[in-house]
Amino acid sequence: MKIQGIEGMSIEQVRFEVQRGGKFVFYHYCISIVVMTFRRSSPVHFIPAGHSSFGKGLPWTFLTLVMGWWGIPWGPIFSVQSLIVNFQGGKDVTKEVMAMLQPAQAAAAAAGRG
Repeated sequence: MKIQGIEGMSIEQVRFEVQRGGKFVFYHYCISIVVMTFRRSSPVHFIPAGHSSFGKGLPWTFLTLVMGWWGIPWGPIFSVQSLIVNFQGGKDVTKEVMAMLQPAQAAAAAAGRG
């Protein structure tokens, strides 16, 4: 899984930042093409402690505002749902990401011992 914002950080650094209040979030967006509507999720973004998650979601919010409304009937429905998630700062998936990083850290430790 590609996570934006943790490039060059070790698992220990990520864990420290999460303990300080950092979090992992993704945003929703919606694209409509007349009779077809697609609701998707952005890549996961790391938001350091003290930073706003609202700003990282603006590109996905603008994409939804411009491209999401046009499909009938799901365009307006999915657009509103996406905007609600994005205006709330995205969907927090910190617990899930940290759970995925635990096995990676254990495997790295085991490889270092062998």
